[in-house]
Amino acid sequence: MSTLKDQLKADLTAAMRSRDQVRAGTIRMALTAVTTEEVAGTQHRELTDDDVLKVLAKEAKKRREAAEAYTTAGRTELADTEQAELAVLEGYLPKQLDESELEAIVREAVAGSGASGMQQMGLAMKAANAAVAGRAEGGRVAAIVRRVLAG
Repeated sequence: MSTLKDQLKADLTAAMRSRDQVRAGTIRMALTAVTTEEVAGTQHRELTDDDVLKVLAKEAKKRREAAEAYTTAGRTELADTEQAELAVLEGYLPKQLDESELEAIVREAVAGSGASGMQQMGLAMKAANAAVAGRAEGGRVAAIVRRVLAG
């Protein structure tokens, strides 16, 4: 069993004991998503810490998008709930890179991959995503790769 999953279970118990409903509910949803991912497919498997981080990142992205949708619809109370859940999930994710750090890493990865134009964006994205390793969303990485390859 992954240590991150064990940490989530321990934190769920602590949140339930302290009667922190937002934290407990968010961790419970995250553990459910992890379990769903484990049983997806034809064979049950144990997720590694990297796999659990990917699931948590996916859940965080859902919360971020829902909060934006609620904000644009004028539903601030629901947006606040999503933001609170997002804050709990971000506590388990690695620190996200800021734009300048991300651009430096992507430039180095693209140069190392040998990609020279937009025709080789797949090669550049593969190298960039490996270098970034979950510390930035794919859309941000793709935008910077396009900018680097274009100019």
